Amino acid sequence: MKILVTGAAGFIGSSLSHVLLDRGDTVHGIDNLNNYYDVRLKEARLERLRQKRNFTFERLDIAHKEDMASLFARQQFDAVVHLAAQAGVRYSLENPHAYADANLTGFLTILEGCRHSKVGHLVFASSSSVYGSNEKLPFSEDDSVDHPVSLYAATKKANELMAHSYAHLFGLSCTGLRFFTVYGPWGRPDMALFKFTRGILAGERIPVYNRGEMVRDFTYVDDIVEGVARVVRQPAKPNPAFDPERPVASSSRAPYRIFNIGNNRPVKLMRYIEVLETALGRKAELELLPMQAGDVPASEADVSKLEAAVGFRPGTPVEVGIARFVEWYRSYYNVR
Repeated sequence: MKILVTGAAGFIGSSLSHVLLDRGDTVHGIDNLNNYYDVRLKEARLERLRQKRNFTFERLDIAHKEDMASLFARQQFDAVVHLAAQAGVRYSLENPHAYADANLTGFLTILEGCRHSKVGHLVFASSSSVYGSNEKLPFSEDDSVDHPVSLYAATKKANELMAHSYAHLFGLSCTGLRFFTVYGPWGRPDMALFKFTRGILAGERIPVYNRGEMVRDFTYVDDIVEGVARVVRQPAKPNPAFDPERPVASSSRAPYRIFNIGNNRPVKLMRYIEVLETALGRKAELELLPMQAGDVPASEADVSKLEAAVGFRPGTPVEVGIARFVEWYRSYYNVR
């Protein structure tokens, strides 16, 4: 397949591109290489990809409609995996307009490009954050997600609604994937594992919100990309059993569906830190802080729909995933 991967210099986008290339697909990557975090890390990810056959890259901003229209006019993609976005719940409190530009306007350019060039399947990243103030665990794709607690979450919910409208109006096959707390090698420096590792190795106190009383469905990046890679080859189809009198959010009469991708093994944050301490061989000095605005106390994914559809469920334990991250971190930053 010829696949467009947006956000190809990002954590998940670069990891996915390797998997797609290794299985024989052609990947065209785009990314705007913004400075939300260290651009050198993004460039290092790209450099690894450039060493592989059948990978091409353009520096493009998905919010620039003329450039994106030109891309889709010049290329013919079998599928699009849309991972580019302004990430981060906390940053959405500081710079909300960045989320409107990237996550709303940018997503619209992707939908329009797919529509006009008749892309066979659009797979796009949603987020577990759409579950917002829900407290029933595990989170199911059929649960209501009408109470987001951050602007970031609201934009991801909006993406799901926008995709459904294009599936309904234009027959565009759309699959939305709600990722749960992704971690692993080549990860994002703004995420907890990266920050904790850097702080512990520097002998600094690490900030732990909600005084450590958090539970997360930490999901190893290799599990995420395996799920995505399998989904890409199975376009969404209309659900003939969909009942409009009892509608669910996960499917439709249109070629549209939603899947959770999570480890389905929630872990307490303090246990996560303990595993990291063991991998580093150092103790952490904790700064226990109150809950941050936009955060939720717990997450857990019901992945039964994903497993039924593609025969895969994530399963890497944090003991394995954190050890692999620490090995990568020490090597990349040359620290012991």
